[in-house]
Amino acid sequence: MATSPLTSLLPFTTSSTKSHSKLSPFRAFRVSASVSVPETHFQHTPRREFLKGIALSLPLIALTEPPQSQARDVAVGSFLPPSSSDPSFVLFKASTKDTPALRAGNVEPYQFILPPTWKQLRIANILSGNYCQPKCAEPWVEVKFEDEKQGKIQVVASPLIRLTNKPNATIEDIGSPEKVIASLGPFVTGNTLDPDELIETSVEKIDDLTYYKYVLETPYALTGSHNLAKATAKGNTVVLFVASANDKQWQTSEKVLKTMLDSFKL
Repeated sequence: MATSPLTSLLPFTTSSTKSHSKLSPFRAFRVSASVSVPETHFQHTPRREFLKGIALSLPLIALTEPPQSQARDVAVGSFLPPSSSDPSFVLFKASTKDTPALRAGNVEPYQFILPPTWKQLRIANILSGNYCQPKCAEPWVEVKFEDEKQGKIQVVASPLIRLTNKPNATIEDIGSPEKVIASLGPFVTGNTLDPDELIETSVEKIDDLTYYKYVLETPYALTGSHNLAKATAKGNTVVLFVASANDKQWQTSEKVLKTMLDSFKL
Protein backbone atom coordinates (compact mmCIF):
# COMPACT_ATOMS: atom_id res chain seq x y z
CA MET A 1 0.00 0.00 0.00
CA ALA A 2 1.12 3.60 -0.67
CA THR A 3 2.76 5.51 2.13
CA SER A 4 0.26 7.47 4.22
CA PRO A 5 0.23 11.24 3.68
CA LEU A 6 -0.12 12.31 7.28
CA THR A 7 3.41 13.57 7.60
CA SER A 8 2.41 15.93 10.36
CA LEU A 9 1.79 12.81 12.40
CA LEU A 10 4.23 10.40 10.75
CA PRO A 11 7.96 10.89 10.23
CA PHE A 12 8.04 10.56 6.48
CA THR A 13 7.25 12.75 3.49
CA THR A 14 4.24 13.03 1.23
CA SER A 15 3.95 13.17 -2.53
CA SER A 16 4.62 16.58 -4.00
CA THR A 17 1.89 19.07 -4.89
CA LYS A 18 1.80 22.05 -7.19
CA SER A 19 0.85 24.70 -4.67
CA HIS A 20 2.34 25.67 -1.33
CA SER A 21 -1.20 26.09 0.04
CA LYS A 22 -2.01 22.47 -0.78
CA LEU A 23 1.07 21.00 0.80
CA SER A 24 0.73 18.77 3.83
CA PRO A 25 1.52 20.60 7.10
CA PHE A 26 4.91 18.93 7.49
CA ARG A 27 5.91 19.69 3.89
CA ALA A 28 4.68 23.28 4.27
CA PHE A 29 6.74 23.61 7.44
CA ARG A 30 9.82 22.29 5.64
CA VAL A 31 9.31 24.78 2.83
CA SER A 32 8.93 27.59 5.36
CA ALA A 33 12.08 26.47 7.10
CA SER A 34 14.08 26.37 3.89
CA VAL A 35 13.00 29.76 2.55
CA SER A 36 13.83 31.43 5.86
CA VAL A 37 17.53 30.70 5.38
CA PRO A 38 19.27 33.50 3.44
CA GLU A 39 20.39 32.47 -0.01
CA THR A 40 23.92 33.59 0.76
CA HIS A 41 24.26 30.69 3.17
CA PHE A 42 24.12 28.34 0.26
CA GLN A 43 26.73 30.18 -1.75
CA HIS A 44 29.31 31.68 0.56
CA THR A 45 29.44 29.99 3.96
CA PRO A 46 31.14 26.81 5.11
CA ARG A 47 28.96 23.84 5.92
CA ARG A 48 29.19 24.39 9.69
CA GLU A 49 28.10 28.01 9.39
CA PHE A 50 25.29 27.03 7.04
CA LEU A 51 23.92 24.48 9.53
CA LYS A 52 24.27 27.01 12.32
CA GLY A 53 22.16 29.42 10.27
CA ILE A 54 19.41 26.85 9.92
CA ALA A 55 19.45 26.13 13.64
CA LEU A 56 19.06 29.82 14.38
CA SER A 57 16.25 30.21 11.87
CA LEU A 58 14.03 27.32 13.01
CA PRO A 59 13.16 28.72 16.47
CA LEU A 60 11.87 31.86 14.76
CA ILE A 61 9.49 29.72 12.72
CA ALA A 62 8.28 27.99 15.86
CA LEU A 63 7.60 31.36 17.47
CA THR A 64 5.41 32.44 14.57
CA GLU A 65 3.29 29.25 14.60
CA PRO A 66 -0.35 29.82 15.58
CA PRO A 67 -1.22 29.04 19.21
CA GLN A 68 -1.38 25.37 20.11
CA SER A 69 -4.69 23.68 20.82
CA GLN A 70 -5.90 23.72 24.38
CA ALA A 71 -4.20 21.46 26.91
CA ARG A 72 -3.40 21.66 30.59
CA ASP A 73 -0.05 20.76 32.05
CA VAL A 74 -1.66 19.19 35.11
CA ALA A 75 -3.06 15.75 35.90
CA VAL A 76 -6.49 15.29 34.33
CA GLY A 77 -7.89 14.22 37.70
CA SER A 78 -7.73 17.87 38.75
CA PHE A 79 -10.33 18.97 36.21
CA LEU A 80 -12.15 15.90 34.79
CA PRO A 81 -15.03 14.20 36.66
CA PRO A 82 -14.79 10.62 37.93
CA SER A 83 -16.17 7.94 35.65
CA SER A 84 -19.53 6.58 36.76
CA SER A 85 -18.55 3.13 35.49
CA ASP A 86 -15.25 3.06 37.40
CA PRO A 87 -14.46 5.84 39.92
CA SER A 88 -10.73 5.01 39.72
CA PHE A 89 -10.80 6.58 36.23
CA VAL A 90 -11.94 10.01 35.04
CA LEU A 91 -14.16 10.72 32.04
CA PHE A 92 -13.06 12.80 29.06
CA LYS A 93 -15.98 13.94 26.88
CA ALA A 94 -14.75 15.93 23.90
CA SER A 95 -16.71 19.06 23.11
CA THR A 96 -16.51 21.96 20.68
CA LYS A 97 -14.06 23.79 22.94
CA ASP A 98 -11.53 20.95 22.64
CA THR A 99 -10.66 20.66 18.95
CA PRO A 100 -11.06 22.57 15.64
CA ALA A 101 -12.82 19.62 13.99
CA LEU A 102 -15.45 19.45 16.72
CA ARG A 103 -16.04 23.19 16.42
CA ALA A 104 -16.45 22.76 12.66
CA GLY A 105 -18.86 19.85 13.11
CA ASN A 106 -16.48 17.61 11.18
CA VAL A 107 -16.22 14.96 13.90
CA GLU A 108 -18.85 13.46 16.16
CA PRO A 109 -18.24 14.11 19.88
CA TYR A 110 -16.44 11.20 21.52
CA GLN A 111 -15.54 10.06 25.01
CA PHE A 112 -13.28 7.69 26.92
CA ILE A 113 -11.99 7.14 30.42
CA LEU A 114 -8.40 7.44 31.60
CA PRO A 115 -6.47 7.37 34.88
CA PRO A 116 -6.51 10.66 36.83
CA THR A 117 -2.68 10.87 36.78
CA TRP A 118 -2.46 11.27 33.01
CA LYS A 119 -1.79 14.63 31.35
CA GLN A 120 -3.18 16.10 28.16
CA LEU A 121 -0.53 16.93 25.58
CA ARG A 122 -0.49 20.05 23.46
CA ILE A 123 -1.14 19.71 19.74
CA ALA A 124 0.18 22.35 17.39
CA ASN A 125 -2.30 23.84 14.94
CA ILE A 126 -0.27 22.32 12.14
CA LEU A 127 -1.23 18.85 13.44
CA SER A 128 -4.73 19.61 14.70
CA GLY A 129 -6.36 20.27 11.32
CA ASN A 130 -7.16 23.84 12.29
CA TYR A 131 -5.63 25.03 9.02
CA CYS A 132 -8.07 23.04 6.85
CA GLN A 133 -11.38 22.63 8.69
CA PRO A 134 -14.09 21.86 7.74
CA LYS A 135 -12.87 20.28 4.49
CA CYS A 136 -9.58 18.63 5.31
CA ALA A 137 -8.05 16.29 2.75
CA GLU A 138 -5.52 14.87 5.22
CA PRO A 139 -5.95 13.10 8.57
CA TRP A 140 -5.31 15.07 11.74
CA VAL A 141 -4.75 14.53 15.48
CA GLU A 142 -7.71 15.33 17.72
CA VAL A 143 -6.32 14.85 21.24
CA LYS A 144 -3.35 13.22 22.95
CA PHE A 145 -2.79 12.15 26.56
CA GLU A 146 0.22 10.57 28.23
CA ASP A 147 1.59 9.09 31.41
CA GLU A 148 5.33 8.43 31.36
CA LYS A 149 4.93 5.25 33.39
CA GLN A 150 1.90 3.84 31.56
CA GLY A 151 1.92 4.95 27.94
CA LYS A 152 0.02 7.34 25.71
CA ILE A 153 -3.22 7.57 23.78
CA GLN A 154 -4.35 9.66 20.85
CA VAL A 155 -7.46 10.14 18.75
CA VAL A 156 -6.84 10.50 15.01
CA ALA A 157 -9.50 11.48 12.47
CA SER A 158 -9.37 10.85 8.74
CA PRO A 159 -11.63 12.10 5.95
CA LEU A 160 -13.86 9.25 4.85
CA ILE A 161 -12.98 9.90 1.21
CA ARG A 162 -9.47 8.61 1.84
CA LEU A 163 -10.83 5.13 2.48
CA THR A 164 -13.99 4.97 0.35
CA ASN A 165 -15.93 6.97 -2.22
CA LYS A 166 -19.25 6.04 -0.64
CA PRO A 167 -20.80 9.00 1.24
CA ASN A 168 -21.69 8.42 4.90
CA ALA A 169 -20.20 4.92 4.76
CA THR A 170 -20.12 2.75 7.85
CA ILE A 171 -16.96 0.98 8.93
CA GLU A 172 -18.41 -2.23 7.45
CA ASP A 173 -18.88 -0.45 4.10
CA ILE A 174 -15.18 0.38 4.04
CA GLY A 175 -14.22 -3.27 4.39
CA SER A 176 -13.12 -6.00 6.77
CA PRO A 177 -11.15 -5.26 9.96
CA GLU A 178 -7.99 -6.40 8.17
CA LYS A 179 -8.59 -4.07 5.24
CA VAL A 180 -9.26 -1.09 7.47
CA ILE A 181 -6.15 -1.56 9.61
CA ALA A 182 -4.06 -1.96 6.45
CA SER A 183 -5.11 1.60 5.59
CA LEU A 184 -4.94 3.06 9.09
CA GLY A 185 -1.97 1.09 10.41
CA PRO A 186 0.65 3.81 9.83
CA PHE A 187 -1.37 6.14 12.09
CA VAL A 188 -1.17 3.52 14.82
CA THR A 189 2.56 2.81 14.57
CA GLY A 190 3.97 6.15 13.41
CA ASN A 191 5.70 4.48 10.45
CA THR A 192 4.57 1.17 8.91
CA LEU A 193 2.52 -1.88 9.83
CA ASP A 194 3.33 -5.39 8.66
CA PRO A 195 0.46 -7.90 8.42
CA ASP A 196 2.17 -10.29 10.83
CA GLU A 197 2.17 -7.56 13.51
CA LEU A 198 -1.62 -7.82 13.74
CA ILE A 199 -2.20 -10.23 16.62
CA GLU A 200 -5.94 -9.99 17.21
CA THR A 201 -9.05 -8.37 15.74
CA SER A 202 -12.59 -8.12 17.08
CA VAL A 203 -15.84 -6.39 16.24
CA GLU A 204 -18.27 -4.78 18.66
CA LYS A 205 -21.49 -2.80 18.49
CA ILE A 206 -22.05 0.25 20.67
CA ASP A 207 -25.45 1.86 20.18
CA ASP A 208 -25.87 2.03 16.39
CA LEU A 209 -22.19 2.01 15.46
CA THR A 210 -19.79 -0.83 14.70
CA TYR A 211 -16.22 -0.64 16.00
CA TYR A 212 -13.20 -2.61 14.84
CA LYS A 213 -10.67 -3.38 17.61
CA TYR A 214 -7.06 -4.43 17.21
CA VAL A 215 -4.17 -5.77 19.25
CA LEU A 216 -0.78 -5.24 17.60
CA GLU A 217 2.76 -6.24 18.51
CA THR A 218 4.91 -3.68 16.73
CA PRO A 219 8.60 -3.98 17.66
CA TYR A 220 9.68 -1.36 15.12
CA ALA A 221 6.87 1.16 15.65
CA LEU A 222 7.75 4.70 16.60
CA THR A 223 4.75 4.89 18.93
CA GLY A 224 5.75 1.84 20.96
CA SER A 225 6.20 -1.90 20.73
CA HIS A 226 2.65 -2.53 21.94
CA ASN A 227 -0.36 -0.88 20.32
CA LEU A 228 -4.11 -1.14 20.73
CA ALA A 229 -6.51 0.49 18.30
CA LYS A 230 -10.24 0.98 17.80
CA ALA A 231 -11.86 2.45 14.70
CA THR A 232 -15.31 3.48 13.54
CA ALA A 233 -16.88 5.73 10.92
CA LYS A 234 -19.69 8.22 11.08
CA GLY A 235 -20.67 11.04 8.75
CA ASN A 236 -17.71 12.02 6.63
CA THR A 237 -15.00 10.91 9.06
CA VAL A 238 -13.22 7.78 10.25
CA VAL A 239 -12.14 8.06 13.88
CA LEU A 240 -9.28 6.03 15.32
CA PHE A 241 -8.40 5.63 19.01
CA VAL A 242 -4.83 4.44 19.66
CA ALA A 243 -3.21 3.34 22.93
CA SER A 244 0.56 2.76 22.85
CA ALA A 245 3.23 1.55 25.26
CA ASN A 246 6.81 0.37 25.26
CA ASP A 247 7.81 -2.97 26.78
CA LYS A 248 8.41 -1.57 30.26
CA GLN A 249 5.12 0.35 30.33
CA TRP A 250 3.17 -2.60 28.94
CA GLN A 251 4.18 -4.85 31.82
CA THR A 252 2.23 -2.76 34.30
CA SER A 253 -0.33 -0.90 32.17
CA GLU A 254 -1.73 -3.48 29.72
CA LYS A 255 -4.99 -3.77 31.65
CA VAL A 256 -5.33 -0.01 32.05
CA LEU A 257 -4.76 0.65 28.33
CA LYS A 258 -7.29 -2.01 27.36
CA THR A 259 -9.84 -0.47 29.72
CA MET A 260 -9.31 2.91 28.08
CA LEU A 261 -9.66 1.37 24.62
CA ASP A 262 -12.89 -0.43 25.56
CA SER A 263 -14.41 2.81 26.87
CA PHE A 264 -13.90 4.79 23.68
CA LYS A 265 -17.04 5.62 21.72
CA LEU A 266 -18.62 8.37 19.63
